[in-house]
Amino acid sequence: MNTDATAPIKTTIPQTRIEPATLDDLPMMVDLVMELFSIEEDFQPNRALQEKGLRLIVEQPSRGRIFVARTDYEILGMVNCLFTISTAMGGFVVLLEDVIVHPDFRRQGVGTHLIDYVISYAKKKDFKRITLLTDKISEESQHFFENMGFDYSSMIPMRLSVDT
Repeated sequence: MNTDATAPIKTTIPQTRIEPATLDDLPMMVDLVMELFSIEEDFQPNRALQEKGLRLIVEQPSRGRIFVARTDYEILGMVNCLFTISTAMGGFVVLLEDVIVHPDFRRQGVGTHLIDYVISYAKKKDFKRITLLTDKISEESQHFFENMGFDYSSMIPMRLSVDT
């Protein structure tokens, strides 16, 4: 599986591009994830843990990619793509997490371009499926993902925390 980055693409906001995140992006990505977790019921924001998790992905590209929508000065949004293997699909699949656009840049096409980028990336790299978890209380995000082509699954997520 070749998981090299694809070329940056433009959004509807001038001077905006989408590209893989770097370690220099960590502070702004942590801020975005903190914002996301502050509105999700299942997670508690924790700056140290969020930075650690993001760093693990950025430092090990075989685990996944974080793509950011950026200008030269700031990150407008991000999406986290984790790589795994599906025996049902017989190949590599993407688990999509942490889809967040800064509140100042919502409804300007940034989220749509991030998801389009991920779909294009997955197709180019021969991933078989993209799976996403979204908040059941957020109808707005569910409608957004439906409009992007995601369907509901008959599978339901279940968790077991194994923290020591």
